[in-house]
Amino acid sequence: MLCDGDFVKSDLTQGNIFATLLRLALPIAASQAMQMAYNLTDMFWLGRVSSEALAATGAAGLFTWLAVGLMMVGRIGAEVGVSQARGRGDIVAAYDYSRNALYISAVLGVAFAVFLFVFRVPLVGFFRFEEASVAADAALYTGITAFGLPAVYITSAITGSFVASGNSRTPFLVTSGGLILNMLLTPIMIFPLGMGVFGAAVSSVASQTVVLVISLYAIKRFRYRPFAEYRFFEGVKPLTKTTKEIFSLALPVSLENTLWPLLTIVTTRIEASFGAIAVSISRVGIQVESLSWLVGAGFGAALTAFVGQNFGAGEFLRIKKGVQYAAFSLIAWGAFVTLFMWFGAGAVYNLFFPHYRDYAEVRSLFITHMRILAVCQIFANMEYVAANAFRGKGRTIPPSIASISSNMIRVPLAFFLSLTPLGVLGVWAAISFTAGLRGVVVSVWYIFEFSTRQKS
Repeated sequence: MLCDGDFVKSDLTQGNIFATLLRLALPIAASQAMQMAYNLTDMFWLGRVSSEALAATGAAGLFTWLAVGLMMVGRIGAEVGVSQARGRGDIVAAYDYSRNALYISAVLGVAFAVFLFVFRVPLVGFFRFEEASVAADAALYTGITAFGLPAVYITSAITGSFVASGNSRTPFLVTSGGLILNMLLTPIMIFPLGMGVFGAAVSSVASQTVVLVISLYAIKRFRYRPFAEYRFFEGVKPLTKTTKEIFSLALPVSLENTLWPLLTIVTTRIEASFGAIAVSISRVGIQVESLSWLVGAGFGAALTAFVGQNFGAGEFLRIKKGVQYAAFSLIAWGAFVTLFMWFGAGAVYNLFFPHYRDYAEVRSLFITHMRILAVCQIFANMEYVAANAFRGKGRTIPPSIASISSNMIRVPLAFFLSLTPLGVLGVWAAISFTAGLRGVVVSVWYIFEFSTRQKS
């Protein structure tokens, strides 16, 4: 029998709004922090192998980032569909959304993994690395990590069901366990076992598989699971009404998250024309910049679930207050990240580029890169608020249009500026400008639409 009762961690339509958002957002943000810590640890160890190894895994990582586009179909389907159904009090529909999102994720995960493995060499060849060893390591890393993608896709859908039901703590604990395992395995495989880039990739796949197994067990057996019963294979039907609704909700987000890394791959190719060190600087800078999205994505996912449940329940004033709380919090966080990136760039450089510690030119380039990215952080955090408030209401098209239109400017602008005396700095300036533009456009759109409906 389907029911929620004690199986749901919290009802997001009741209680203190800020406390509810914070309780849901903090575990998600902590999960993102763990992911960033792993990425930085991975780069820390690979940076001690060589800058070429760091560049190779950084470039290969763009392809797994590309996988996020399709992964968002199941994740958004679960977050929006389950949360709105729960807000309406329709537990049967919530369960239907959850299971369909899981099936979709499994199929798409396998399909993209096969694509990435088969075409890994020509994909890496797109970057036209001058160093043959970098291209070979990037292809190797891409091919191995492809095997972990189905696990990542399915885990993401399960996480979406938990969060939409008001429980972000369980996914945090499960994900954190896998990331800690990864952080322990990576240096062992790279150095004592002498496996280098190969070892880093294998440790990632092993950890992702462990997280999948625990996640599957969690949604069936853990105390605060979303549903009293969860049957993976009972009544599997392709192309149901719910499946079509999930694709309708998620395709704009999927397209947005697919186009973004594709454009990043193109800009990385432009960066690669300035040498492997430019790619290495960019990859490390992006990981440091992820200080913004680790909190922004946490509040964003929490806001999607919060808005979704309250939208389903018709609690519109509660939605307005929740969006305001999230906006104030993320603008303050964006200001903090801006200051850290501006004034802490030198310390970050010393940590991740020990081989180049005495190279003043490289150090100056890295610090300038960090400061260029710092400029857009407040605006980027504004995007998380407006975009996820839209999505919680089932309005996935506006934030995707804002994001896609802003990102389409990036490549021609980066190419043009790279031909000026700015060189690679022009590429980074284009990235920062378009990231800020996304935040401004979607925020203005949300404010305009909300104020117009209030007046009417």
